[in-house]
Amino acid sequence: MVISNDVSLNVSEFLLQIKAIKLQPNEPFTWASGIKSPIYCDNRKILSYPKIRTFIRQEMVKMLEGNFGKPDVIAGVATGGIALGALVAQELGLPFVYVRSKQKEHGLSNQIEGHLEPGQSVIVIEDLISTGKSSLNAVDALREFGCSIKGMVAIFSYGLDESKENFKKAKCPLVTLAHYDTMLTKAVKTNYINQSEAKLLRDWKKDPKNWMK
Repeated sequence: MVISNDVSLNVSEFLLQIKAIKLQPNEPFTWASGIKSPIYCDNRKILSYPKIRTFIRQEMVKMLEGNFGKPDVIAGVATGGIALGALVAQELGLPFVYVRSKQKEHGLSNQIEGHLEPGQSVIVIEDLISTGKSSLNAVDALREFGCSIKGMVAIFSYGLDESKENFKKAKCPLVTLAHYDTMLTKAVKTNYINQSEAKLLRDWKKDPKNWMK
């Protein structure tokens, strides 16, 4: 997959600047899964910064077209991928749908919201990839509906081995604007963290579930 290192560094710097990415190797966060993590990422913050939002939208469109070509439909993963996916779809002049984590328990009981037809090709938009399970749940829903998945594009990935294995098993190509290693390089270079803190962050990536042990 084609990924520009310059773009990855620029996006990493933006995410650090607006504190969409927070690094606290000495005061770890607790994820919903219970994992202790020295990093927390909330890419919804980019929506509040027009210049950064525009840059990410444009680079995501370039990455999407360069790696997968134009699909029939853009699908956002709820909730982080909804606004971003709609922006990308607007830029490309394509229909947009979004995928819930599960079917609604009322009304039409939809999991996929918007107009979609079986047989259409889809590119999925996500804001963040951790283990990939929730993102690939959306892929499964779209495939069950009868669509073909060209791939997934996201802003940032932690680059965990578990996520790589999950995407491989799902046969879903993934590209991201920025990734963990490039972000650490930028964080050290801009004095956001020091070398010893960077080492703690690299150690966490090797074995997140047992890092605190």
